Amino acid sequence: MSLMPNEKELLDILLSNRGIKKEYRDKFLNPSYEDGLYDPFLMKDMEIASVRIFEAIEAKEKIVIYSDYDCDGIPAAVIMHDFFEKINYPFSIYPHTKENEVYQNAQGASFSYGVGVYIPDRHDEGYGLHLDAIDHFIEDEVNLLITFDLGITAVEEVARATASGIDVIITDHHLPQDNIPKAYAILNPKQDGCNYPDKMLCGAGIAFKLIQALIKKYGEYWNIHEGWEKWLLDMASVATLADQVPLLDENRVLAYYGLKVLQKGRRPGLVEIFSKSGVKISKLNEEDITFTLAPRINAASRMADPMNAFETLATKDNIEAVALAKHLMKINDERKVMVAQIMKDIKKTLGKRLSGEDDKPVIVVGNPNWRIGVLGIVASKVVEEYKKSAFIWGGDGNGFIRGSCRSFGSVNLVKLMGSLPENSLVEFGGHVKAGGFSVSHEEIHFFEDRLVKVFNESIDEGLTEEDEIKIDAVIDIDDINEENYRVIEKLAPYGMGNPKPLFLIERIPIVGIKEFGKDKNHLELTFENSHGRKVKAIAFFKTRESFNVHILNIGERINLTASFEKSTFNNKTELRLRIVDVVI
Repeated sequence: MSLMPNEKELLDILLSNRGIKKEYRDKFLNPSYEDGLYDPFLMKDMEIASVRIFEAIEAKEKIVIYSDYDCDGIPAAVIMHDFFEKINYPFSIYPHTKENEVYQNAQGASFSYGVGVYIPDRHDEGYGLHLDAIDHFIEDEVNLLITFDLGITAVEEVARATASGIDVIITDHHLPQDNIPKAYAILNPKQDGCNYPDKMLCGAGIAFKLIQALIKKYGEYWNIHEGWEKWLLDMASVATLADQVPLLDENRVLAYYGLKVLQKGRRPGLVEIFSKSGVKISKLNEEDITFTLAPRINAASRMADPMNAFETLATKDNIEAVALAKHLMKINDERKVMVAQIMKDIKKTLGKRLSGEDDKPVIVVGNPNWRIGVLGIVASKVVEEYKKSAFIWGGDGNGFIRGSCRSFGSVNLVKLMGSLPENSLVEFGGHVKAGGFSVSHEEIHFFEDRLVKVFNESIDEGLTEEDEIKIDAVIDIDDINEENYRVIEKLAPYGMGNPKPLFLIERIPIVGIKEFGKDKNHLELTFENSHGRKVKAIAFFKTRESFNVHILNIGERINLTASFEKSTFNNKTELRLRIVDVVI
C-alpha cells in the first residue's frame, strides 16, 4: 500500500518544506547558468579590484595569492592558478622561507615576477593573515596581495602591508566586524554598502566571481572567450558543498553546474582520489564531495602541508596526479588513526568523569600532545556520541593551547564563549555551531568550570534545546521506487538550506541485519515490500546498538527515518535508504 502523495503533490510538499515560494520554483528546479548568476560587477569594489589586477599583470608585478588552508580556500587558490595559467602569467608556490629572493616554479627556473600562492601552515601559523608573512612579502618586494577566504578581520596586517607599498585586495565571505581593514579593495557581499544580491557565497565562490569579472572586462584582450570560466565551476562547486553554505540562489547554480564539470574528470588528481575511493566520477554527487573529497583535502593541512592538496587539485600531469593522490589518501588514513586514538583516550577519560555528580552539561577535555588540526573532527564525534556541546583542546607545538568546539542542539558557541569572564580565553571565534579558541596555560585549569557556570546561567535562554528531525512525509516501504526517486532527485544537489528529503516509515519489520566493513562498524537493515522485493537501508559508522533503542533484532518492527539514495559503489547501481534514526 502506498502512502506517498502523487508526483506533483510530493514535489509541492518538498519545495514548500524548504521555503521555496511558487514564483521561484521553476528557477530552483531548473538552474540556469546564464540567468541564475548575477553580474559580478554588482559586488562592491569589483571594478577597482579587476582594474588593479589587470594593471599588475600588465606591469609584470609580483602578486601573492594568500588563501586559507581548508576545502574552501584551497579550491579558490586553484581557481586563480588556472586563470593565471590561461593567460600565461608565471605561477608558483610561494616560498615560506626568507632565504628565497625569487620565486621558483615547478621546474626550478627562477623569475623576478609572477604569482606565488601562499597557504599558511595550520599548526605553525594558524588561520588568517599573519604579520610574519607580511614582513616576508615586504622583504621580497611584492606589489599586490590578494586574500581568499580570509582577511576581513586583518586590520593590523593590512595596515603594515599598505604602509610598505603592497596593495591588498581582500576576498572573504566571513562576517565583517565593526573595524574592517583599509585595503585597496574588499570583495565581500556581507560588508556594508555592498548591494550584491546573494550574500551567502563561499570563498571560492567569490574567487569565481572575480575571474568572471576579469574575463568579462578583459577577456577579449587576453583572447579568452566569455564562458571559459565555466571550467572553473568544479572548484567553486567543491568549496560550495564542502563549506556548507546554503545551496540556494547563486550557490545552487554553482554547485549544480560544478558537479557536471567534475563528472567530466578533467582534473587527474580528482580522478585518482575518486577512483581509489570506489566512486565512479561520471556519477559522483554532492555526498562524494563532502564525505570523500573534502576530508582528504582538509587532511593535508591537518596532518602535513596544505600545498599537498593544492597540487593534487591543480596538476594536469597524470603521473604526478597518481603520486599526489596516493599521498593524500595516506595522510587521510593517518588522520583517521589519530582521531580514533584520541577518541579512545576521551572515552576512557569521560567514562570515569560522566557519572553521578560529575556529569556536567558541557564536555571539556584535552591533552597537550593532541594534534590541533584534527580536533574539530574529534569535537564533532564527541557531540554525536555524548549529545553535549564539546570543547576539545591540544598543544600547537609553540607553547600555546588551542582547541575546537562544536555545538549540540541550539547552543550558541560564540555567545557562550563571549559570556566568559574577561581573560578566560586568549582569543576565540567561529559560528553558532562550530568555533575555535586558544587558552593560556594558567587559565586552562579554570576553563571547564567557567564554561559550565555560563552554560547553566543561560539555560533559561533556550540554549539546551535538541535539534529536531524534520520529516517531509510518512511513506510505506512500497514507495521506495524509481518513480519517486526521480521526483526527489529534482531537488539535488542537497545541502544547507536544501536538505535531502527525509521520510518516516512506521512499524516496518526487519527481515535482515548485517554489520559490514573492515571493523564491522557499518549497519545494513533489510526490509521487504508487498511484492516480495528486498529493500536495503544503511547507516555508516552505526551498529545495532547505536540508536536510542535496545539492540535491534530480526522480526522487530521499527519506525524508520531515512532518505532515498542511489548507490553506484563498485559500478553496481542500487536504490536504497540511508538511515537517519530508528525508534521502536
